[in-house]
Amino acid sequence: MYLPAFSPANFGKWILLGIACIWFLGGYFLLHTQGLEEEVALVDAFFFTLLFLGGMLLLEQVFRHFSDSPKNTVLLLIFPLLLGGGIVWTHAQLLSWWFDEEFDYLEQLAASFYFRWLLLGLVLQLLALLSVVLSKLAGQEELSRREGQLLQLSKDAELAQLRQQLQPHFLFNSLNSIHALVLANPQRARDMVLLLSDFLRGTLRTEGQSWISLADEVKYLTMYLDIERVRFGHRLLVDLQVEDGVEALKIPPLLVQPLVENAIKYGLYGTLGEVKIFIHCQKEDNYLLVKVQNPFDSQDSGQEGTGFGLSSVERRLFLIYGRTDLLEKSASNSLFSVYLKIPVTR
Repeated sequence: MYLPAFSPANFGKWILLGIACIWFLGGYFLLHTQGLEEEVALVDAFFFTLLFLGGMLLLEQVFRHFSDSPKNTVLLLIFPLLLGGGIVWTHAQLLSWWFDEEFDYLEQLAASFYFRWLLLGLVLQLLALLSVVLSKLAGQEELSRREGQLLQLSKDAELAQLRQQLQPHFLFNSLNSIHALVLANPQRARDMVLLLSDFLRGTLRTEGQSWISLADEVKYLTMYLDIERVRFGHRLLVDLQVEDGVEALKIPPLLVQPLVENAIKYGLYGTLGEVKIFIHCQKEDNYLLVKVQNPFDSQDSGQEGTGFGLSSVERRLFLIYGRTDLLEKSASNSLFSVYLKIPVTR
């Protein structure tokens, strides 16, 4: 059985239906206890409830988009009373025609005219106020929904911009290296072009994806490292360790590669010897922990590894998770470490 999702608008319709049912049963038992025959009481209560339901629906339409103003406030006070009088008068005319030979009932119907009008007017007054409240709640709900959509679109646009900024950042470095290798070592330049092509083709597949497996992330990371090995040759050593059982965990795409690029930049640039980059992935409590370490010159304040790559990853983590504690950095004993914590939610 399908039930509509809860909202102020749907809730209001259920309230109106419930009030109509209560009105019918209450009217029937009240008339029946006053001595009216069962058939007369049923017909009276049925038509009165039918007209009452129509009046409630009319009130809902009139006050659906209510705005605060002196004119509308007067309408809120007067219209339900006039509507109640119209309903009671229509009911009296209809039942006078229906039971034209029931003189005792007709006399009782005429005597209860003003009582019915007063009672119905007060009820419609309350329902009008309820319609105004529900319309304002529905408006606030719609406004909140639109604000949420705009905020999500803004986040998605910024995430896409950050990812697009990372690609040229890495691509320019690779093209510069290819340019340097074209004359010095054409074969290595050709190899790097092919590797770069494979890497870019693979990363294009992640466009539009919010999550990929760690196994896919490691695959793209390996392709990136192959490109960097062409650039730096035997100088670049990588110790990549992935703990068993974490390959299927989901992470945002290309989140680790900027950290490794940052480690290579601040680990190898300005040095001529071999440099070893440590990359370790493991599960710790409810987090996937990725640790990236690179040596750095502690005497050089400009080599602390806090460039664009790390700031972009920090921003992406905040946009996705709304947290600022998922990326930690430390430096000690000429070793710079970055700790990336990704909540395990899938």
